[in-house]
Amino acid sequence: MDKPSATAGAQSLRRALSLLRLIASHHENGITLTEVMQASSLERSTAHRLLSCLAEEQFAERDPDSKAYRLGIDAMQLGFASMRRVPLVDSCRPLMQKLARMSGDTVFLVIRQGDYCLCLHREEGHYPVKVFTTDIGGRRLLGLGAGGLALMSQLCDAEVERIYERHVDEYAHAQFSRERLLQAVKRTRSMGWADITDTLTVGVAGVGCTFTASASTQAAISFGAISPRLPAERKKEMAQLLIEQLKQQTLQ
Repeated sequence: MDKPSATAGAQSLRRALSLLRLIASHHENGITLTEVMQASSLERSTAHRLLSCLAEEQFAERDPDSKAYRLGIDAMQLGFASMRRVPLVDSCRPLMQKLARMSGDTVFLVIRQGDYCLCLHREEGHYPVKVFTTDIGGRRLLGLGAGGLALMSQLCDAEVERIYERHVDEYAHAQFSRERLLQAVKRTRSMGWADITDTLTVGVAGVGCTFTASASTQAAISFGAISPRLPAERKKEMAQLLIEQLKQQTLQ
């Protein structure tokens, strides 16, 4: 859990921040002290002390019945405040507006948040039939949307399977078996871009690519459109456009 750094005397702060990230990644179902110890490799006394401090400061809360920890109200307040101006959105907005103009379709920006991807921003194209499969601030499981599938393709097979096991029912509801999910991930890796059709919404297709947003954050930009606008050939064209534009963005 501890990361090498030139900042002296910051070990406890780094551990607390790492625990906060861990809690955030398990916010949906919560995470117990035992699970925190297993995921962080911290001793019980250290993990308990840090979790108690986060709870006292209202950055975490402990469910009295399940004993699981989730994000607290102060962590939520910081998250909501940051949504008003996200540095990554500011840097990607011009590119997204350009892609929306060039394609005519809806363009989405997502990042990984635990087992989910979080939509940070979207730009509407000029085509009259809009695709709004997710709202800003909305989350969906990795692997189901174009951006989320692109992000999932960056993970190893073992991690993909662990995510699947944690959300078997949700993937089953989307008609995704373990084999179908792994196949989609491997296909995405081989092509270098994600391709989805009718995964969550019938009649909707998408194309997505990842890029490095920071040393610790992978993000993805994707196109969403009604299926007739994204036949196989146009998907390839849109993917190539996305790859080229993202490459130019990183070189600037």
